[in-house]
Amino acid sequence: MLHNWIKIAFSNYYKNWLTTLINLLGLSMGLTIFLLIFLNWQDEKSYEKWVPNKENIYFVELQTAKNNYASNVNYPLLHTAPKMFPEIENYSVVANIGEDDKTKLIADGRSVYTIPIAASEDFFKVIQLPKVAGSYNNILVDRHSAALSEETAKALFGNDYLNSIGKVVVADNDGSKYVVQAIYKNPADAENTIFRGGFIVRQSNIDNNQNWTNYSFYGFFRVKPNTNIAKLEEKLSKWDDDNERADRSKYGWADDRDPIKVHLTNVRDMKLEAKGSGIMKGDQKSIIILMTLAGLILILSGINFINLNTAQASQRAKEIGIRKALGSSKGKLVLQFLLEAFIVYITAFVISLVLLELLLPVYGKFLKKEIKVEGIHVYLYTFLIVVSFAFFSGIIPALYLSNFKPIQTLKGNFARSRHGVWLRNAILSLQLIISSFFIISSLIIYTQVNYMMNKDLGFSGDQVFQINFKKTNFIDENYNQRKYERYRDKIKHFPGVIDITGSSHTMGGGITSSSGAKYKRDSTKSTSAGIGAIDFNYFKFYKIKFIAGHEMNPKMTTDTTRGLIVNESFVKKMNWNPAEAIGKEISSGLDDKSDNMLIIGVVKNFHYGSVQYDVFPMMFFNYQRYWTKNQMNNLQIKLSPENIAENTERIKKYWETEVEPGYPFEGNFVNKNFARTFDKFKKQRLLFSILNSVVLAVALLGLFALSSLMIEQKLKDVAIKKTLGASDGILIKDLTRKFLWITAVAVFISIPFSYYFMNEWLKEFVYRIDMPWWPYILSLIILLLLTFLVTSIKAYRATKVELVKYLKYE
Repeated sequence: MLHNWIKIAFSNYYKNWLTTLINLLGLSMGLTIFLLIFLNWQDEKSYEKWVPNKENIYFVELQTAKNNYASNVNYPLLHTAPKMFPEIENYSVVANIGEDDKTKLIADGRSVYTIPIAASEDFFKVIQLPKVAGSYNNILVDRHSAALSEETAKALFGNDYLNSIGKVVVADNDGSKYVVQAIYKNPADAENTIFRGGFIVRQSNIDNNQNWTNYSFYGFFRVKPNTNIAKLEEKLSKWDDDNERADRSKYGWADDRDPIKVHLTNVRDMKLEAKGSGIMKGDQKSIIILMTLAGLILILSGINFINLNTAQASQRAKEIGIRKALGSSKGKLVLQFLLEAFIVYITAFVISLVLLELLLPVYGKFLKKEIKVEGIHVYLYTFLIVVSFAFFSGIIPALYLSNFKPIQTLKGNFARSRHGVWLRNAILSLQLIISSFFIISSLIIYTQVNYMMNKDLGFSGDQVFQINFKKTNFIDENYNQRKYERYRDKIKHFPGVIDITGSSHTMGGGITSSSGAKYKRDSTKSTSAGIGAIDFNYFKFYKIKFIAGHEMNPKMTTDTTRGLIVNESFVKKMNWNPAEAIGKEISSGLDDKSDNMLIIGVVKNFHYGSVQYDVFPMMFFNYQRYWTKNQMNNLQIKLSPENIAENTERIKKYWETEVEPGYPFEGNFVNKNFARTFDKFKKQRLLFSILNSVVLAVALLGLFALSSLMIEQKLKDVAIKKTLGASDGILIKDLTRKFLWITAVAVFISIPFSYYFMNEWLKEFVYRIDMPWWPYILSLIILLLLTFLVTSIKAYRATKVELVKYLKYE
């Protein structure tokens, strides 16, 4: 019996090859997309799984305003909280986690580049990295002790690395010497952790950061088991807010900000759920949306399977009638049709696994990380999903077909009752609503991303090549200044170099340092502002326009020692007009020489980071001031358009041989650096376009299924009308009109949903397009055209019906 069922199944697959192909295509596409997105979600959730006692370790963040979160927090909060709140067992300050900047370590005539981590003394009590040798006791009490990863120790000391305890390693960037006190084992999957450093030392400046308003460090708390985290957050929030307000009052700052809220995120969830942007961060919102849409595509593929199989009912009606007449039970017919469904689903599952293997490298390259299948459980879960879908989507057409009456079917009467037609129409409408939403969303995302990419940045960065200094020296305060001036003066004479300047920040990388600023004569006028050290010609170099005052003049001592240039956002925060701001004295509190700064110029706002956000108030100082001397970490070179590749290569070779030999060269063009700030949104645009295509394809397959079913049910009507003289055009119009109405209604239903969700998405951007009307119209036109194309093909075939076949009993 089973053998016969399988033979009948494959005979039907062959006979209805188009339906079989559509089923396999829709199901395999749905399964493949679901697997790809599931694997990405699994990879994001795998971060920090290795951390011992992870359920009690929390990452600390601050909410400073609505939708504004800081991943860096103040040291006093971390330091005092364990003493104030018994729920907290310990804390750790951590810096440089989740970053790729490497330091060159030297020992025993060997060297290695590795990622450093700076932490407070209780780091190993919070983040319990497995110890290989040495002791964690008192290891980070002073800044001259260090722990090495097993890989780093092997690279420096060879096979005898276990006996390296007590030996000295030298950090090449500043000449600091460290005594090795412990060797630890990095997590097995070092790529899926932010704690992947090979060199851990004490954070040197934590003891001097006693200001509650200075957000400088990442922080972690280790809490007692079963701690009520929500209540602890409330207590920490009040504690931090009260102390920050006291500090602002002590320094004479205006206090018009929102109350501070402390957020604690479990270490195993921080990759996806951390709210600030300063830590290596995933995009949970996008993954949830994509997972939902992938599941929806899978469900719609199953619905199509139901519609396509019920659409073929008339072709199997006589077979069912004969088998029932010969004594076959309804139960056996149901089992047979379920078997046919399982064969299709299992085949689609196998095809999806092949597609998965082919697409995984491409998908990983797109996401800029390695995506891999870890463990057989992924296949097992997917197989269970496939079996469930096969049963539920197979049982409906099985019951539908097995209910045919043998006498009616053997007479050639295949018409079914219209019961359930509204449900099939609703399913089709749902598919078209989703398709319309995707078309509209894709068009709006495309328009917004294009708007950002073409927005005036406020400066000219054409042919500007910028290079980061990797080797610094924090012991010699004049090291960076001398280094910058030396190589600036040499490189500016290279062929093809038009101009050269420098700053403490990279264009496109944003501003990473900020400080408070207040008007000396009125302390109620204050703001937080980004700070940047710049060379004299910086604004002229980038063609940034002054709207008041003048650029720094190296011949004027005041410009070098007290001169301060601010932007429009700074002036607006102070409630001044640009001309009024000139000559105002500002206290920044950066050092004892920053209490009497003089505004000499106001520049138009320009973007130094992502155009998603508003331009932050900025203060620019000349790099020769005391505290800015060691901030000149970036050299910017304007090149001639001719022979640009040759000139860039010449600079790179010079840098690698003369400036920082042995260090990785980090040079890029400003325009390309800014382009990277759009990567997230370009990915969203591409993913929506791909999903839009898949959803549209699935919806059109569903449309084909329903139109096939309904047109087949109307073949006798078509034959009668054709006998009475109806033309092909009139028949096609009658057969397609209902589907066009369903499509139009679906698009109109999708409009409010599309408007709401896309308006919410656009709220993420300060600089955004006005909601356009044309994507809604274009969505309607596209779907109406596609609906007509799909249904008219089937309708045209219906007009060629054999009249005798359908009218022989009339």
